[in-house]
Amino acid sequence: MAYELYYWPGLPGRGEFVRLALEEADAGYIDAVQADGIGALMDMWNDAGAVTPPFAPPILKHGKRVIAQTANILLYLGDRHGLAPKSEAPRLWTHQIQLTVSDLLVEAHDTHHPLGGDFYYEDQKPESARRAALFCKTRMPKFLGWFEAILARNPKGDRYLVGGRLTYADLSLFQVVEGLRYAFPKASKRALADTPRVVALHDRVAQRPRIARYIASGRRAAFNEDGIFRHYPELDG
Repeated sequence: MAYELYYWPGLPGRGEFVRLALEEADAGYIDAVQADGIGALMDMWNDAGAVTPPFAPPILKHGKRVIAQTANILLYLGDRHGLAPKSEAPRLWTHQIQLTVSDLLVEAHDTHHPLGGDFYYEDQKPESARRAALFCKTRMPKFLGWFEAILARNPKGDRYLVGGRLTYADLSLFQVVEGLRYAFPKASKRALADTPRVVALHDRVAQRPRIARYIASGRRAAFNEDGIFRHYPELDG
């Protein structure tokens, strides 16, 4: 029974965190929008008869289950495919890390849309400049420093965020580093210079056979100026 993933076509965004988990798990899945067009997403999203309607993509359908919210989807996939610890405490810790990744994504997005999505970037450039300066100077280093500390304090060693095996949180941190390097090449270079364990984890994930295969396949959506991570040189403080 293949998974069906519904997300905006041509955007990595939050959907890419789910794709990375599915690829690492070697789980059969259908990118429903690529297969059936944007209408497939809208039909799933706006199902008037749904008892538990999703608020926004990404949406994962598995049999009769319809699951939304990136962290919630990864919690589900992690339990099913060995991408999360089996015992409760480390499983909750993995979920907590993922929720913090979600917080980082909001802050990264708000560097170019601090007034919200109802306005184009060009309509909020002064506010974006102020928000991006703060993100580059304090918030990005704070988030990355937190991940670095987790790796350093892991009793099982600093190869992974939780325990001695890869979890979906490691895959997500890989994608965060990729996004920060794209959107803020100068600022992220400075911040990542102080977090060598984060960089090593990123490189380790990139070399995993299934992830490397996925990256080389051409199926991975490229970052662009319509997604969460956008490169505007004037914001790279």
